[in-house]
Order: sequence, then structure tokens, then C-alpha cells
Amino acid sequence: MAGQVLTDSGEPLPGATVFIKGSFIGTSADQFGKFSLNTSFENGPVTLVFSYVGYDSREIVLPNPELTLTIGLSPSATLLNETVVSASRVEENILRAPVTIDKLSTRQIEKITTPEILSGLGQLKGLDVSSASMLFTSVSTRGFNTAKSERVIQLVDYMDTQLPSLNLSPGNLVGIPELDMESIEIIHGPASALYGSNALSGVILFNSKDPFVYEGLSVRLRGGERNLLDGQVRYAKKLTDKLAFKINASAFRANDWIADNMEATRSSVNPAGSTLGYNAVNRYGESSYTYTSSQAGTNAELVGRTVYLPGFTEQQLIADDTRTSSYRVQGALSYLLRDDLKLTAEAKYAEGTATYQNISRFRVKGLGTTQYRAELKSSKGFLRLYSTEDFTGDSYELNQLGSLIQASPATEGGSVSYAQQFYGSYNAAYTQARRAGQSVEAALATAQTAASATQLKTSDPRFATLRERIIRDRQPGRGAQQYFNSFLHDISGQRSFRLSDAGTDLTVGAAYREYRLGSNGILFSDQNGKRIRNYEYGAYGQLTQTLLDERLKLALAGRVDEFKNFKPAFSPRASAVYSLGKNKQHNFRASYGQAFRSPSQTEQYLYNDIRTGLLIGNIGNGFQGYNVTLFNSPQLLAAAQSNPAVLKPYEYTISPLKLEQVQTAEVGYKGVLLPNLYADVSYYRSRYQDFIGAQTFVGNTDGSRPTPQQLAAGYSTAYTNQAQPTRVLFAYYNSNQEVRTQGVTAGLTYYFRKAFNLTGNYSLNVLNRSNLPTNFQTYFNTPKHKYNIGANGAVGNLTYSVNYRWVQGHLQEMPFAVGTIRDYSTTDAYLGYTVPKLGSTFQAGVSNAFNANNVQVFGGPQIGRLAYLGLRVDIK
Repeated sequence: MAGQVLTDSGEPLPGATVFIKGSFIGTSADQFGKFSLNTSFENGPVTLVFSYVGYDSREIVLPNPELTLTIGLSPSATLLNETVVSASRVEENILRAPVTIDKLSTRQIEKITTPEILSGLGQLKGLDVSSASMLFTSVSTRGFNTAKSERVIQLVDYMDTQLPSLNLSPGNLVGIPELDMESIEIIHGPASALYGSNALSGVILFNSKDPFVYEGLSVRLRGGERNLLDGQVRYAKKLTDKLAFKINASAFRANDWIADNMEATRSSVNPAGSTLGYNAVNRYGESSYTYTSSQAGTNAELVGRTVYLPGFTEQQLIADDTRTSSYRVQGALSYLLRDDLKLTAEAKYAEGTATYQNISRFRVKGLGTTQYRAELKSSKGFLRLYSTEDFTGDSYELNQLGSLIQASPATEGGSVSYAQQFYGSYNAAYTQARRAGQSVEAALATAQTAASATQLKTSDPRFATLRERIIRDRQPGRGAQQYFNSFLHDISGQRSFRLSDAGTDLTVGAAYREYRLGSNGILFSDQNGKRIRNYEYGAYGQLTQTLLDERLKLALAGRVDEFKNFKPAFSPRASAVYSLGKNKQHNFRASYGQAFRSPSQTEQYLYNDIRTGLLIGNIGNGFQGYNVTLFNSPQLLAAAQSNPAVLKPYEYTISPLKLEQVQTAEVGYKGVLLPNLYADVSYYRSRYQDFIGAQTFVGNTDGSRPTPQQLAAGYSTAYTNQAQPTRVLFAYYNSNQEVRTQGVTAGLTYYFRKAFNLTGNYSLNVLNRSNLPTNFQTYFNTPKHKYNIGANGAVGNLTYSVNYRWVQGHLQEMPFAVGTIRDYSTTDAYLGYTVPKLGSTFQAGVSNAFNANNVQVFGGPQIGRLAYLGLRVDIK
């Protein structure tokens, strides 16, 4: 059969989908709205379902084949035909979803102009995006934002995009190209009842295009500022009525944003501009030294003063490694065993270069994953297996790089380092200046100038030699290169049942996940050369019931998860949705849910010995040690030799890690307030417990508390002797403090006409500090107020979109640095002109058009303007 899909006014609807109801057999219309579909009428009449975003779906029953069908679809300002699959893991109308959820269609995705698709999601209500560089973006909902997005699961066709070693998703750096995205769904808030571990704050699901439905060749080319070059290609074809394949490839490169915040960190002893030096946020290798009277020759006036090395800027350490890039290739083969049973096999390879921020700034160079999937899917369930392997490429850490350059011998083969040379020169120059009659302040400035002159200049060939040597060396304490290579294997299944014709449905599912962690003892405690095996598994069920002429929908879901290293977790969710109006256009929802996050693999198994300290996981018996203030009190350590009780006030103890948890209650409304006015409003209250943080202390590597003798023995080497049990440890722990939050999101869309539509949304996130101790760090990292205002439309073959986003300044407590983000804003715009006869769309886009302040991560770069011109070609 064949035909054409048009609007009521006779305009073609390119991309409209046509499905045989109850099957996977379907296709999409070409640039003229034309389609063709092979099907059999041996079993009687066939029901065709025609759909297009923003239009009412339409069903047509055909008793016989037709070759000249003309189907008209009517605009649907109410979005009554929009469906989602992520909210309940079964298909349902978006208006009747039990939780706050957003969905972006293919057309909306095409209009996002940010270089990284996730950073463009900041246009949605309730969603926080944090770009640590051009292609490394973190996403969160409802507070507790980080630069690594560990509390929101990111899935592509339900495959987790995380790096198995780190349990973080590097934005869409290793995801799928936009050309292959059919839609993006975002769940706001806890979702562990159906998704298990780490769905503490939400889920982002990328749905790719089915090769049976979206056939043909698509090419997108873009070029613009910052030497931007971006190319994507997708080709899909049905080889037979039952066999289809698709291949995707993309290549992106541009000059990355570079962080250059020269504010003093909160840990800096001296303020910015001090003649003693200071620790700047984006300078690396600024080691400090406090002069003591125990060192011979130290000027008495310098005793107790702390001096900082000058350090190196991010630009100096990266040198000419300023390009960010992403390369992705994917292929999938699908076979219809029956009309409603599809088998898919897929392989994907992706790698990228960007800058990542966590406890430090990391230049991830050639970081990537390989992924394989096999899936058997029907209209009632699925069985899915996939495997992910990650690799680091030539990634390196900036803090280590700067510090190790400063710790290198000032002359090849020498014994005096650049750091020692600086401290000695500072002391000598200060003494000489004071003898010459200079004031204390003038002498400090003279000493700073003289000592800095002894430092290695970035223009010196030796700097390039040392830099290259250190970033190529993966041995902690000697080199800055990062290394891990881990696997994630996942198998899951789901089945839905109709229990009665009275609207009772049951969905059950189960999943098993296994990690195989490898780092050759560099990142994890796998020094024996054997991979560390970790696992978790769980089962879930969801019962739904519709009542009152299907106006009331009740749902009860629950999931139990078991872990190798933690106690079992139960995650319930109960919800109700009630629909009012002739067309059920007013929908009120309420839900209560619990969710959890299991500690990441690094939080569990970390063992990274950088010589000056040991970063260590915490799944054993916990740790007992002492506060690091002991560093500054040799007299106390001496007294402890005869009276250990003097150490009692400095004791530090942490228990083994356990799961983070949240409980959330939510109410909301989604529907049509007035003709053409669509609204989505929600309110939530949450209680968080057992948040995972990290602490530095002095302890034994086996977790026991050091004896006074062990403390004294380690003090002489600042606890850097790797052969000794007593070290400076950095370990993770759970906070005992309950944290409470609440918030509101509100979104309005006014469909004025095809040529002009208005959108706006507002988000409020409030941290309740009434029960929190003074100076308690919550890592909330979220603006109290933010909003978006936008407009979009189509005039003939011209489409456009413009959005203004404003975010209130707020405190960010990141492991790398703590500071205040100023108010920031960004204006993004898109313009496209389609020539149907050529199957081509000429594009222009810009993000942060006015180059306004747009620093999203404290310690991250200014995300400036990026404008481009592009061309998209679709041949079906």
C-alpha cells in the first residue's frame, strides 16, 4: 500500500509515521509526505495508525490494499496523542504519566544548537545542566548537582551509557548522534522502583530510530566558530520485509573552552594577590610550604608563614592540546520473527576528548567505550543483554601534572627540585631584602619576584619535555596519566500482563548487573592483576488499575535489589492520576517514592596512591584515624609518646559505606488550561539520608587507628612513605545528617498558530537549612530560581526557534573547589529553511548568542558563543 500524509490544509508532513496496529511493521513519510508499506491481507482487514508530533493520531481500517491513500491529520494543540515509555516502562499517554516527565521529539532535538545535546536540555523546566567543557556535560534534577551526573541514569534504548569504571555518563560524548535520535524522555525525581540503583534523581532515556520505520540516507554537516566541524551520517534500509539494518557515524571537533578562574580557593591560606603567593582555582602545582624554626637558616620572620609556588594555568598545562572531539560509529541489524516480535543485534564504538571535573580537572583524551547489545522485543515485553567496555586513551590529570613538574629536579639528574629551589630562594631573597632595609611587605614582594624567577618557564624546552614525560607515565606519584579498563555486563527482562478487562495490568521484570574492574592497580585495588568482580541484581513489579470510566489510574510499583557489598534495598512507588474534561485534558497526579544510589565503583574499590596521599575505597570495616591538624602539631605527637590520651580529641572514625537514600512526595497537574494553552506544574518534597562525601585524615591503610609511635614515624616524611602503614588517606563516608528539600516547576506553552508559539517555564529549588549544623556542606549546588522564555514556529518552509535561559547565582560545593557561581544567562537560536525537492534543509544556529556570562561549574570555563552554518540532507 502507498499514499501521502498531509495536514488539513494539504501540506505534506515529512517524517509522519505509519504503523500496522499491534506490530513493529511501519515506515515514515518522505519529504513530500509520501509513504509505501508492504503488508499482507491474508488474515483480514489491516488497521493503520498515522502519527505526527503536534497532530492527532488517526486510525484507518483497510479491507484491501490501497496505492493512493491520502490521509489528513489535524493539529493537536493539546498534545493528546503524545506517548512516553520511560515513566512506567510501558507505553502511556504523556498527560497521564504518574510522575513529572518531559519529552523532546526529533523536530525539537534538531533545533537544539548547543554543541553537546545534553547542555541544550537546560531549556526544560527543573533540569540543571553543568558543562565542565564543550562536550562534557552533567545533568541533574531537583538539586545536588555535580559535574559527573551520578544520580541520574542516562540510557540509550535502555542501555546504560555510564563508564563502568567511574559510574558516570560523560554527557553524550560517547552516546548516539542526533540524526539517530527519535526522542528524548526525562523523568524528574526518584525512579529506583522501576530502574534500580542510581535512579536517585531521575532518568534520561534516548530512543533511537527503528530501521524498519526510518529508512534512507541522512547527512548533517555543520561548521562555525572555534574551528567547529561537525558531520553526521545515518543510513537505514529494509533488505526484506523482515530484515533491516542501520549504520550511524559522526565526527565532531572544535577548540575547547579553557577554564581560567584566578580566584583564591577557599582552602588557600593566603588571599588572591598575596606576596606569599596563593592557591588559585585554575592554577595547578601550587604546592604550599609553611616555614618552621626547625629548618636551619630559616628567617625568623617567615616562621609560621605559608608560601605558595606560582603553579601553571590550565592553558599552559594543556599546551596545544586544546581541541575537543567526539567520534562515534554504530551498526544495528533487526529481524522480525513475527510481526510483533523483533530481534536486534547492535555494536557501537565511541571515543572523545574533553575536560572533566571531579576531585581535579582531567583532560580526557581518547576516552571511550565499546558496547554490544542483543535484544528480543515484543509488544508485551523484552529480553535484553548488553556489555560495555571503557578505556582511557591518553587522559591525564592537571593537578598531578602541575605538582609533578614542580617536584622534578631543577636540572636533569639533580637532587634539588623546582619546589625546593623556590622555597630556598624565597627565604634567601627575603633575608637579603630585610638586611637592605626594606619593610616586611616590600621584602615579601622582593622575595616572591626572586623566587619566581627560579621557576621553570613554559617557554623552556625542558617544560615540554617534562610535561610529555609525566602525561605519558601512568604510575601514580610519578606520572599524571590515568588508566582504567573495565566491563559492565547487564541482562534484564520484562513482561506485561492484562489481568482483567476491567483495566488491571501487571508488569514484572528482573535484572542482573556485573562489573569487572581493571586498572592494573593504578585506580583500583587490583594489584594482583585480577579484575575485581562486583555485582547487583533485582526484581520489580508494577500493578495498575483504571477506574471510573478510565478517568482514575492507580499504580503501585516496587523493586528489591541485592548487592555484593551492601544490604538489600526496597524501592516502592505509589501513584494516582485523575483525568477531568470531555477529552480527559485535565490531569492531576500524586505520587510517593523511595530511591537509592549505590556507591560508585571508585567509592567502593578506589586505591590510588599518589605518594603524597592514598585515595582509598571504603567497603571493609571502615577507618579509624586522626584529624589532619596533627600535621601542624609536632609537639602534640611528641607528648603522645608518653601520654596517648592527648590524641583523643583528634580521633576520626568512619563506618563502611552504605546506600544513599531519598523519599519524595509529589503532586502535579498536566493538561490544557485554556484553548491552545498547555501547562505542566509540579510540587515536591524530599528527604535525603546517607549522602556520600569524602574526608582526608591520617590513618592506617588496613583501617586501624595508628599508634602514637606510627604517627611519629610517619610525621618525618609527611606520611608519604609508601612502605609504611600510616598514611594521609582520602576515603568516602556517609553523612548522618538528614537533608530536606522542596521545589516547584511550572511550564506553559501557548500554541498561538503554526507560525508562532510561546513557551516559558520556571523552577524553584529550596534547601531547608533549619535542621542543618552551621557550615554543613550539602553539595546542593542548585539555583533557587531559574526560568526559560522561548518562541518557535514555521512559516512555509522556514522554521525557527529562540530561547532565553536565566539561572540565579548559587553556592557550588564541588570536590575540586568550592565557590559561588554568579547569575548567568544564555540565548540560543535556530533557523532552518527546507527545500523539499532537494530533500535538504539549510541551517543556522547559535548558542549563547550574546556571549553573556555562562560559567556553569565553579572551576569550569566560560561557555561562550558558538555560531554555525549547516546543511541537512534526507534521501528516502
